[in-house]
Amino acid sequence: MSFWALTAEEWSAIQLSLKVASVATLASLPLGVLTALVLARGRFRGKILLDSLVHLPLVLPPVVTGYALLLLFGRRGPIGQWLEGTFGIVLSFRWTGAALACAIMAFPLMVRAIRLGIEAIDRRLEDAAGTLGASPFWVFLTVTLPLALPGIIAGAVLCFAKALGEFGATITFVSNIPGETQTIPSAIFSYTQMPGGDAGALRLSIIAALIAVAALIASELLARRAYRPERDRP
Repeated sequence: MSFWALTAEEWSAIQLSLKVASVATLASLPLGVLTALVLARGRFRGKILLDSLVHLPLVLPPVVTGYALLLLFGRRGPIGQWLEGTFGIVLSFRWTGAALACAIMAFPLMVRAIRLGIEAIDRRLEDAAGTLGASPFWVFLTVTLPLALPGIIAGAVLCFAKALGEFGATITFVSNIPGETQTIPSAIFSYTQMPGGDAGALRLSIIAALIAVAALIASELLARRAYRPERDRP
């Protein structure tokens, strides 16, 4: 049997990881842009508290975050009971719960990258658009957002990469169920706990590294394209 011959469970873990990471990134991107804009441009009491809350998942043990999600979004948790009773949505021990856990763990990295991109924008460009009669929303849409695009791309890629490798919060909240919640990190962990699982763990580790490198290369190419002057574009 070839070293690269993936089992059905390994294929399932890879596909689920890509699905979870993509959903986590796309779902958190609008809130990430809004939060970064508030932190970069806002002047209000409680800004330091908001900044601390946003970055809290970075300093908390992932298991603590996963346990908090279980308490809040589990079937017996207040939010989990409301979601199940109102919309029929169950997050605990489901792949959707894995996406939620990954989004929360990766959110600080996304916000930080986008915030740095927004803070690097020359405010005079936004002020000039405002003096020409553009509303704040139109200034954001036509000036701030395009100029912050490289930072948004970087934030999205960081979120995707972090979500792809998230383990602690995910396994605490949704467990390690093959075909349902078993992502690449969970599958690697399972392989390390069984005799003769070294080959499978190594296969998945290499694949995870290749996916992460591909995402970073794509991010760099997109960022370079976003930075290119208009006159250089076709």
